[in-house]
Amino acid sequence: MTPYLTSLAPAYPELFVFSMACVILMLDLFLSEQRRFITCGLSLLTLVGAAALTLQNFGAAGSLYGGMFVDDLMADTLKLAMYTVLFFVLVYSRDYLGSRGMYRGEYFVLALFGVTGMMIMISAGHMLTLYLGLELLSLSLYAMVAMQRDSVPATEAAMKYFVLGALASGMLLYGLSMVYGATGSLDLAAVRKTIGAMKPDNMILIFGLVFVIVGLSFKLGAVPFHMWVPDVYHGAPTSVTLYLSTAPKLAAFAMFMRLLVGGLEGLAESWQPILTILALLSLAVGNIIAIAQTNLKRMLAYSAIAHMGFFLLAILTAGPNGYGSAMFYILIYVVMSLGAFGLVSLLSRPGFEADQLEDYKGLNQRHPWLAFLMLITMFSMAGVPPTAGFYAKLLVIQSLIDGGLVWLAAVAVMFSVIGAYYYLRVVKLMYFDKPTDSAPITAGTDVRVMFSLNALALLAIIPWVGSLMDLCVRAIRAIV
Repeated sequence: MTPYLTSLAPAYPELFVFSMACVILMLDLFLSEQRRFITCGLSLLTLVGAAALTLQNFGAAGSLYGGMFVDDLMADTLKLAMYTVLFFVLVYSRDYLGSRGMYRGEYFVLALFGVTGMMIMISAGHMLTLYLGLELLSLSLYAMVAMQRDSVPATEAAMKYFVLGALASGMLLYGLSMVYGATGSLDLAAVRKTIGAMKPDNMILIFGLVFVIVGLSFKLGAVPFHMWVPDVYHGAPTSVTLYLSTAPKLAAFAMFMRLLVGGLEGLAESWQPILTILALLSLAVGNIIAIAQTNLKRMLAYSAIAHMGFFLLAILTAGPNGYGSAMFYILIYVVMSLGAFGLVSLLSRPGFEADQLEDYKGLNQRHPWLAFLMLITMFSMAGVPPTAGFYAKLLVIQSLIDGGLVWLAAVAVMFSVIGAYYYLRVVKLMYFDKPTDSAPITAGTDVRVMFSLNALALLAIIPWVGSLMDLCVRAIRAIV
């Protein structure tokens, strides 16, 4: 059991980010359009400051506010990854927002409020804290998707996301209330202890568990609760899709860990079969439907569904190594998604979204370096060695075999082979087709440098795969 702390130091990053979001909101009112860069700069500095505060207490274990806020190795690791990813997101988004008249303080303020929600979710030790963090993130995302008010697809995507998100939140809250009714507590540590002393076939607990998994699966985008993913990814402005497809996945992983492992692991025999079905459906639907897509953002949306299926396979092994491989997988996936959507944002210009597959024809002839970086990203998503994506999938498959789930490992490999087709199709278009667009690429040098670092990280991380996996396993052992 983590000790209660008297110092508020572990919560300083959350307090700092929330305070800076409020300051930026007020300051932006007095800035002209020509000085809007100050808002972006302050947002980037906020992420840097939060990272510095998190590093001061990195790896320390303890809890605040009567156990409602938890500080441990998993929380610190995920937060640092989130800050880094969002730093890239904001840099990638700058030119895109400016060319579409969306370079406003609202985007950056909503992004920081979303960061606060994710940080609360990652450090939640109580069901109420977890739900509050989730809703803060969700409300920020709904508003961000609808930011491009003169866009019909964006408005439609925001409405779908809001309605389905509200429904999923209600189901999650109902499930949590059933768990509370059965255990008499909302504290995750107390719930875990109480369930350990109860019969695993308690009907109220199982009923609540099903609704909890439904809510979690929607937030993750797993089949059959995936309906919002392709429409929102496609309809939202690319800068928002970039945000939506990366950091919230880290928070969703933390939510799975806190609820299913930190609180409901005693019901593993009940949630393992459910997650097995969700994982298989996600792998099948995501990989097969992605093949038929002609829009890159929709293809990557279905790809995300398939990747979440892979992630769920690691979770259902119900052991530290499986959980560790799930954490490693989600970290690598976020970097890959950041690179893929980052290039879409980089190639976009006023009146041109660069989201159709045919827009990437002959990219190697127009800009060989960007084509090479996209090749690395697509190879990594497909799991082609020696990229980081290959090792992420390999570790998940190894955890399945170690857990005696050889048939699931075989199914995962089969769907990975199927999924490789639509990733390699992008490579084929870039290298073997003639270009259909000759317009110059106008992205700034800083954006190109950041994108280069993003894509090359999928190769550069290879010597440290073992160390990162060890860190993930140690982070998971801290909560189990």
